[in-house]
Amino acid sequence: MWSRRDFVKTMVLGSAGLSVIPSFALKNNQLKRLLILHTNDMHCHFEPFPDTDPRNAGKGGMNRIAAYVKKMRETDPDLLLFDSGDFSQGTPYFNFFKAEMVLQLMSEMKYAAGTIGNHEFDNGVDELNRALKVADFPLICSNYDFSKNSLSGTILKNKVFEQKGIRIGVYGLGIELNGLVGDVQAGKTQYLDPVETALTQEDYLKNKEHCDLVVCLSHLGHDYKDDKISDFKLAPQTSFTDLILGGHTHSFFEKPVEFTNKRNNKVVVNQAGFGALMLGQVEIYFEKGKKSFVDFSKNRQIG
Repeated sequence: MWSRRDFVKTMVLGSAGLSVIPSFALKNNQLKRLLILHTNDMHCHFEPFPDTDPRNAGKGGMNRIAAYVKKMRETDPDLLLFDSGDFSQGTPYFNFFKAEMVLQLMSEMKYAAGTIGNHEFDNGVDELNRALKVADFPLICSNYDFSKNSLSGTILKNKVFEQKGIRIGVYGLGIELNGLVGDVQAGKTQYLDPVETALTQEDYLKNKEHCDLVVCLSHLGHDYKDDKISDFKLAPQTSFTDLILGGHTHSFFEKPVEFTNKRNNKVVVNQAGFGALMLGQVEIYFEKGKKSFVDFSKNRQIG
């Protein structure tokens, strides 16, 4: 019988029948390309959907995403891989292994960071804190105050990465827990206003940490019919955020959506479906350290 560790290694090393990896070329030697890949709402779909699934038979699977990312790293070892929450819950793997197994696989895939979705609370904050001990990457959430529970000091407010001489600042936003997460599971986690939090975090990362790119890992949802805060409502209110990588609404974007922020600059929103059926893909080009333009690479369907 396979152990959890053997299973995870197989997921990362397997070829999974991916399509041909696309080639990328820089048009100018002075340009630096930063490749960002991202996922959301994977819900422990390690394997493709079963053949009996009426909509996604044989599609998706973290095993296939792992193989694709591994192949991409051969030509671009500096790529960054992010997740926008709800990696937990959804298949029997979670019922048996809880969050530990998916966090180990994500560590093997070399995620740079992730944020917290509402389903990360399903087994309570103490269980999440225990599972996070196997993770080799941080979870970042700026608008949850964990000071009154066991996650205090474990979840980061922000983090700065440096790749190819480019400074990338990352912050995270979680959805309102009331109505989605029970009081016992939330463990006295306090929800803070996401817009105020975003403005504080982006200012810090841009003007204090001098980041060339500011990224928000969001589990707010891309848009709603009412006034509920979403990625689409947040983007025009920001000043220094360049990229919002979203989750929660299981939205399949063919390509990123562009908005104009308060400083009349571009801010891009993207989301990559659910169930490991899609991998989000965005390229940002920098010229002499300054962001030049974003290539709207199409998100990649998995399977």
